[in-house]
Amino acid sequence: MAPTPTTTSPPARRPAPAAARRSARAAGAALLPLALLASGCGYLAGEQGGGADPGSAACEPYAQWQDIGGTVEMYGPIREEEGERLRQAWQEFSDCTGIEIAYEGSGDFEAQIQVRVDGGNAPDIAIFPQPGLLARFVDSGDALPLPEGAAGLAEEGWSEDWLSYVEHDGELYGTPQASNVKSLVWYSPAVFSENGYETPQSWDGMTDLSDAMAEDGMKPWCAGIESGEATGWPATDWLENAVLREHGPEVYDQWVEHEIPFDDERIVDALERVDGILRNPDYVNGGHGGVKSIATTSQQDAGLPVNDGECGMYMMGSFYAANWPEDTDISEDGDIYAFNLPAIDEQVGTPIVGGGEFAAAFADRPEVVAVQEYLATVEFADSRASLGRWFSAHRDADLELLENPIDRLSAELLRDPEVVFRWDGGDNMPAAVGAGTFWRGMTDWINGKGTEETLTYIEKSWDD
Repeated sequence: MAPTPTTTSPPARRPAPAAARRSARAAGAALLPLALLASGCGYLAGEQGGGADPGSAACEPYAQWQDIGGTVEMYGPIREEEGERLRQAWQEFSDCTGIEIAYEGSGDFEAQIQVRVDGGNAPDIAIFPQPGLLARFVDSGDALPLPEGAAGLAEEGWSEDWLSYVEHDGELYGTPQASNVKSLVWYSPAVFSENGYETPQSWDGMTDLSDAMAEDGMKPWCAGIESGEATGWPATDWLENAVLREHGPEVYDQWVEHEIPFDDERIVDALERVDGILRNPDYVNGGHGGVKSIATTSQQDAGLPVNDGECGMYMMGSFYAANWPEDTDISEDGDIYAFNLPAIDEQVGTPIVGGGEFAAAFADRPEVVAVQEYLATVEFADSRASLGRWFSAHRDADLELLENPIDRLSAELLRDPEVVFRWDGGDNMPAAVGAGTFWRGMTDWINGKGTEETLTYIEKSWDD
């Protein structure tokens, strides 16, 4: 999945309590039991010479789904190497149950899923990178509620914050899959150690650290928001994190759902706080130029000067781990690591802005239901995680399978019951705003447009 925001649709509804969801289903209906055993979750079809024998011990975890057979068509935005890892992750399930999963990945998923549904060619299961996009098909009646077994497994495995984004009228319509965290600040432990810097515990402390770096002749921050047609999205992440940390999840939700205007004074305050970093010529743009170079520096290249000591910090999502050179030691005492963006208000703490994917169905044949149930298990999450470059917010996911320390740090943050999670705000706004005027407005803001003028421009576009 591309980490950047893409086409979105109207905001996802906020959560009903878990009890309301349970009561909405048939009273007394039992969840499908899962007697899943520990299996070879790192299974690769090629390494096993043709797959598992359905009668073998390796297939015992899938006994409840055997003798179903059939083919399930799955469609999503995950392509190339990541798409192949996805196929490998469910290969043992497929070999043991006889259920073939025919997966197709597309770079045009967000547009083509609508075309396919409208044309009567909906996939059996789709992997949605934005809950707002899934909401469109819930509203049209095309997407189906999770079957009982999958819904129960989802409620056991993920927090209410996660499930809220696919809850509609007391029903769940998707199971969480991959996760990412967009509240991380990348830094070099080696550079910090050499200069006596410590990771900050508050926003004010982060500002003090930035001042110290500037006094030492280092630009404390590097930044880049260039991303082709999606230019501007990294700046929206800054604002989203500031709103959530300064004013809390309730105000954040009201802002994302347009219950308060985009140019509300609290949003103005949050962007002014970001201004103190991103438009401060003493702070940016290490290794790249001045403030305006942020608009022309790609988000992929922007953080690399951290590794050379040309800038001190770079705020970017957990997926940025793939951008560092192969020989980079990513660890707490290594070349590169990350810390969670610190708190602005101690009472609000350090909530997480992030994203991920949800699997939702357009069909309810037995083989489709079986795949939905399997995708909701921790066994699937562990199988995919064991193949690398992926992590889940599942409460019981095995963190020892995560070789990348940043994946492990992110998964620990997401599964912490005390941590509040909120989806990337732009992905839950109407597409014309979240993937349109929000991106463009923040780009213009970097280039010098006033804070209130920028937010008013975005606000006016909401109802256009």
